[in-house]
Amino acid sequence: MARKQKRQRQAPPAAPRGTSDRDKAIDALIGLLAEHRFEDVGLAEVAGRAGLKLSQLRAEFGSTLAILAGHIKEIDRAVLAGGDGDMSEEPARERLFDVLMRRLEALAPYKEAVRSVMRSARCNPGLAFALNAMAFRSQRWMLEAAGISASGPRGALHAQGAALMFARVLAVWVDDEEPGLDRTMAALDRGLASAARWAGFLDDLCAIPCALRGPRRRRRARDEEEAEAA
Repeated sequence: MARKQKRQRQAPPAAPRGTSDRDKAIDALIGLLAEHRFEDVGLAEVAGRAGLKLSQLRAEFGSTLAILAGHIKEIDRAVLAGGDGDMSEEPARERLFDVLMRRLEALAPYKEAVRSVMRSARCNPGLAFALNAMAFRSQRWMLEAAGISASGPRGALHAQGAALMFARVLAVWVDDEEPGLDRTMAALDRGLASAARWAGFLDDLCAIPCALRGPRRRRRARDEEEAEAA
């Protein structure tokens, strides 16, 4: 089972993404966030750390939030590229557990930046709202990576629930210094158990309109038959 595989790897250092202006800008912002609050980091500081002119930075991004979104997209890609085919026969909950643990491994080199952004979001509703939107998009991909459909209204609700659940797991993870991440894994396990109960409730709730439409259709058909016979 995925959850019984201890994660003993030490967090690798953050390696430069590449030499493009986009990569330099993302690395610069994440480096600055590890040292400063999000609201104290400006575009000029990012450009200076990246060794770019403001005009070069503007050609790639329109705001620090856009740069952060670019970083999150890169984390998504790393998780999606690291899929384990051996998990295909596992239950959906185990597959999602494995995917989200891979996400935490991808985030490990950037833990200080994650901690900083989470701290800022507690005092900044606008930032919290933007982060939720980014997390929602990411969790749709994480669900799909786990073989769980994230399409349609029901999939959107599942993705939003997963985003909120993973945010609570991150709050544990940023302070979990154990090599095996036991506290984090326990928090994720609890979160997935709660999500499974919520998903079952949601399925029951969505089934109610379908159940109600059946009798209505039968009544409509009967009324039409009686009208034709009259």
